[in-house]
Amino acid sequence: MKVYEFGEKNPRIFVMFQCAAEPWWVFKASAEAMARDFHVYLFIADGHDEQGTEFVSIEKNVKDAADFLRERKITGIDVMYGVSMGGASTVRFLATEDIPVKKAIIDAGITPYPYPKWICRLIAVRDWVEIMLATKSYTVMKLAVPPERWTPKGEDPETHYRRIFDFEKNHFSPKTIWNVFWSTNNYSMPDPVPKVDTEIEYWYGEEEKIARRDDIAYVCRTYPQTVLREFKGLAHAELVLMFPERFYNEIMRFVR
Repeated sequence: MKVYEFGEKNPRIFVMFQCAAEPWWVFKASAEAMARDFHVYLFIADGHDEQGTEFVSIEKNVKDAADFLRERKITGIDVMYGVSMGGASTVRFLATEDIPVKKAIIDAGITPYPYPKWICRLIAVRDWVEIMLATKSYTVMKLAVPPERWTPKGEDPETHYRRIFDFEKNHFSPKTIWNVFWSTNNYSMPDPVPKVDTEIEYWYGEEEKIARRDDIAYVCRTYPQTVLREFKGLAHAELVLMFPERFYNEIMRFVR
């Protein structure tokens, strides 16, 4: 795990967990936006950190992050944000770690599948094949994620996509991709989940509403205080990746 820090002079703490299969810098603009008001800790998971590591599990990702914060003598978190796989880390962090979190945003967070293990393995194989194709073929990557939609404002699409593709091709091993999808869909949670006082919002894009149906139900059942927020016209992780100013404004709306 690698940790990037922004806004170190700010007293309030903002913890940020990334989604899977993306390089760290695609979150930089949103992290820097939040650094106007917070000391931001952007946690980059094993297998994504350019250090030759392999992703192991959501459980390890959460423990490593919590251990890092404890080493820094951080005894409370003002805001925690996690998207997709990072949302899964947030779901588990709230349930298993003894560092209080005042407010949490679970952005399209993935929750454990309720299916038999053999079905879970079939789903994991499908996901693994799809991501391996996208990370090893530049053409497939552009077909799956069209540059005209997924290039941040002010950047050249070809340069942006070539940089991401080169990173993914050289850093995401087959083992990391398998572990990412298996663990994100099947991580463990305590039973029962302890009650937490954290204010929680679950975010999702309008275009992924059906795909997030079971995740929304799980989070609302696990954390009954959760408030849902749908973003019209957006897809999975699009807000944090493409619209840092809007991301900042939405976080500050929740925080104020």
